[in-house]
Amino acid sequence: MCDNNSSQEIEKRKKEWESSTLKKSLQDRAEQKEVFKNLSEKTIERLYTSGPDYVNDLGFPGEFPFTRGVYPTMHRGRNWTMREFAGFGTPEETNKRFKYLLENGQMGLSTAFDLPTLMGRDSDDPFSEGEVGRCGVAIDSLADMEVLFADIPLDQVTVSMTINAPASAIFAMYIAMADKQGISRDKLRGTLQNDILKEYIAQKEWIYPVKNSIDLITDTIIFSTKNTPNWHPVSISGYHIREAGSTAVQELAFTLYDGLTYVNEVVKAGMSLDEFGPRLSFFFNSHNDFFEEIAKFRAARRIWAREMKKRYNPENPQSMALRFHTQTAGCSLTAQQPYNNIVRVALQALAGVLGGTQSLHTDSMDETLALPSEQAVRIALRTQQIIAHESGVTNTIDPLGGSYYIETLTNEMENDVYDYFKKLDELGGMEAAIDKNFPQEEIRKASYDYQKEIDNKERIIVGVNDFITDEPPIETLTIGTEFEEKQLKDLAAMKAERDASGARNALEKLKNAAKDGAPIMPMLIEAASAYATIGEISNALKEVYGEYKEPDLFL
Repeated sequence: MCDNNSSQEIEKRKKEWESSTLKKSLQDRAEQKEVFKNLSEKTIERLYTSGPDYVNDLGFPGEFPFTRGVYPTMHRGRNWTMREFAGFGTPEETNKRFKYLLENGQMGLSTAFDLPTLMGRDSDDPFSEGEVGRCGVAIDSLADMEVLFADIPLDQVTVSMTINAPASAIFAMYIAMADKQGISRDKLRGTLQNDILKEYIAQKEWIYPVKNSIDLITDTIIFSTKNTPNWHPVSISGYHIREAGSTAVQELAFTLYDGLTYVNEVVKAGMSLDEFGPRLSFFFNSHNDFFEEIAKFRAARRIWAREMKKRYNPENPQSMALRFHTQTAGCSLTAQQPYNNIVRVALQALAGVLGGTQSLHTDSMDETLALPSEQAVRIALRTQQIIAHESGVTNTIDPLGGSYYIETLTNEMENDVYDYFKKLDELGGMEAAIDKNFPQEEIRKASYDYQKEIDNKERIIVGVNDFITDEPPIETLTIGTEFEEKQLKDLAAMKAERDASGARNALEKLKNAAKDGAPIMPMLIEAASAYATIGEISNALKEVYGEYKEPDLFL
């Protein structure tokens, strides 16, 4: 950190540089763009010369405020968990893909569910027709969960499950499966996304009203803390907020505020932050602006640590440490010139690593066209392995820490996030803000501005609005109707073979618990163990909670 005299000398030298050396350079070679602006209209300077406040803003890795990382050794001590999102067709097909990825060096599984499952509907629901197994794996009951993870050691592999509205029911099926296999619940390791607030904001896959959904998440966190202590019961997600078109600042602000909302609810339910805080996790997007994304990840850790300390003053430092998974930006991939996506993904993945991620998914080059082929997903996984083992970026901790540019961006990101926090507080919190359409409208405007920049060629997307060439199509994975047909047959067979009265009784007990405001997870596990389906469970809760209806946003 510079003292005042040094700072003054640097600013003096910067002005001399701008008026002499830079001026001559600009005269010799005209700049293509004199000023670059991000979506918040902040000018990016030509040169940054001010350093960070090391004591207050940086500190050391593994120590408050965790700007430089949540663990003392970070990737120098161990690599991040390498995951590839996988799920399509029937549980049998996805089980094969899981095993293929593990054989090729993947370190943890990440499960993609089809749209009916995400919406809490069975495969034989009329609304599910044509969508079964299309964008993920179809899971109707415990029977499907057993096939999905057949011959995979649940006590040795971490499992991530990207599902939200019916997340507690899917988690119940996973626990019921482990119970049947004789695996102790405290041996289960993985992550349940289980973040409903961002669904109302961005992804739009909801079932129940906001308050009831938050209560379900609170119940899941409390249950998991006591029964599956090595499991992350919620992954507070900015990924889908960014995919909907938000800026980096909006992604971070809305995500962290969602997290603060969940923490407040669990604390109100009687649990201390030190009991559950270390098992909270986050999920961020890594987009195209390389340095902005790195700054976003660093600011996320610092803001979260400061808020947890200010609000709850926990005794355990890990209660203030923000751990996160990163996925490269699916919305940045192009159907045109799909091989270019390999380069985009590599840069985005590198930003996630340099930003200190704990887990990483790299998108496959063909994901704008279809679900990933085996070749495409292998290239995506190899991208992570090359970064880890060939690039040298893991040789030191937080290699960009202290960069004038990075530290300035991090500080600006933090300040802009707090501006959004103030607005959300004034609106009465996130639930009220959603009802008033505030985050939705902010994202809509940002998305419109971004697209307008592309349309006007103020933002170049290679192969889309410049450097356009015709290329032959690539071979993609096809999901045929036979997958849906098989799933429907398997579901009908399971319903015929199960103890129907046992399933009905379990569902009735679930409804009574919901009516009484009693803990839900034990009843969900009982229903899952009785082979009640995801649709039956969701419908039982809908009878008590009702359904969420989005307010009219446009007239």
